[in-house]
Amino acid sequence: MDRRRFLGKTIVIAGSLGAFSYTLAQILNINDAINKSGRQRMLSQRLAKAYLQLGQTIDAERSRKILDASLSLFERQLAELRTFAPTNENKLVLAEMEKTWLSYKQVLAGKTPNQQDARNIMVINEELLAMAQTATVQLEKYSGSASGQLVNISGRQRMLSQRMAKFYQALQWDVAPADAIGKLEQARKEFTSGMQILNSSSGNTTRIRDELLLAQQQWMFFDGALRQSGDQRNHQQYAVNVATTSERILEVMDGVTGLYQQLG
Repeated sequence: MDRRRFLGKTIVIAGSLGAFSYTLAQILNINDAINKSGRQRMLSQRLAKAYLQLGQTIDAERSRKILDASLSLFERQLAELRTFAPTNENKLVLAEMEKTWLSYKQVLAGKTPNQQDARNIMVINEELLAMAQTATVQLEKYSGSASGQLVNISGRQRMLSQRMAKFYQALQWDVAPADAIGKLEQARKEFTSGMQILNSSSGNTTRIRDELLLAQQQWMFFDGALRQSGDQRNHQQYAVNVATTSERILEVMDGVTGLYQQLG
């Protein structure tokens, strides 16, 4: 099976770079809006992950490309979502998100990654994530459809993959908040629960079932990388393993979310 066919015209994955290139510049319908809003959740975490990796020279070339591409994509999608916003409540959340985004972007792109700014990033990314979550739930509620709910759940799996990797890299760099291990474990539980919900959906097509199976296989690799421990001499390689496996599962779940979007 061609793993990239399901991305259709909406996304082109540059697998060797781990960067997303989106060819459509407007929101087509409510499921597309839920997908893009949900992707903002993921990007809030992916940006922090890439910054932390750069600061530790973990897969540095790819991490730089991920950071730059994610900065551009978040900004572009935010503008699209503000144009589409179907309710006053959604408009207000997105306006507040833009203010937080400006602060986040300034720290991410302001200077060479360092531990002081990394600790600030670990705070701001949580604020941005909360806003993106609120905006996405608003859009799901507005859609009132089962497919909209599946787009939200599947899209959230993307965020959780990046969230787990973010906490792992923060712990490696000694910039993690005190509750980082607990939050990583919570994200792991939520990801597992999300996969169970998606696998049990009666609306799954054969193609979706195939891609969910692939996602489950990628999850085994990613979860294994997150659980690595032992000789500190392997510290850098462990971190690279987390970086690469988190990108692979993100790629698959982004495709699955696109398939659920098409059900609408």
